[in-house]
Amino acid sequence: MLVELSLSNVSKSYEIDNQKLDVVQNISFKVKKRESIAIVGPSGCGKTTLLRMIGGLEMPTQGLIKFQGKQITEPHPKIMMIFQSFALLPWKTVLENVELALLDRPADERREKALRFLDMVGLDGFEGSYPRELSGGMRQRVGAARALAREPDILLLDEPFSALDALTATNLRNDLLRFYYDRKLKPDVMILITHNIEEAVSLGERVIVLSKRPGKIVADIKIDLERPKNSRDEKFAKYVDQITSLIT
Repeated sequence: MLVELSLSNVSKSYEIDNQKLDVVQNISFKVKKRESIAIVGPSGCGKTTLLRMIGGLEMPTQGLIKFQGKQITEPHPKIMMIFQSFALLPWKTVLENVELALLDRPADERREKALRFLDMVGLDGFEGSYPRELSGGMRQRVGAARALAREPDILLLDEPFSALDALTATNLRNDLLRFYYDRKLKPDVMILITHNIEEAVSLGERVIVLSKRPGKIVADIKIDLERPKNSRDEKFAKYVDQITSLIT
């Protein structure tokens, strides 16, 4: 299977008050097409920084990140992110927020695709609403529709469920998995960062565990469970315990 993404000896550091702060060090892994990856680790270990580098929003201090064999040096139209904080423009309607991902398309196509993906995430009829009029779960669905409307090869998930109640988070996770498992739909790859170990095992076909800062890979665990995954399964619980022990 083709390699969609590769990280080779990726490190990131910042200069703060004339002191060097190492965030992540020597991160190397490959992601194949049709893989779902979860990245976990202690708070402050560089998970979000790593995801932002994959998305081209930040550059590594050293090392290479390649998408389909080409180095990532800026945001790529085939790599989209769903943010933890919704990242919606409050003065734009739901439809207009989704259309932001499609500004390079003709107006008619932009509107048609935005409406179609809003319908697919369960927001048909809310296209004229503003973010302030929506619940947290609905705002996050707008963010998901915006990312998915671009039909990305890689979908990055920056703790998108952490601000949601348990039921809403479960429903949104299931919707994203529906897109991922439908071979006729994008994305081909999902990369999630989360503090929720059960969520990582549920969504990830691999779970990459980082150490405390500076984040280094301490384990890359293949999750060998049948789909749909059952969180009450004994094997599921063993994965959760194994990953938890590596972090703590």
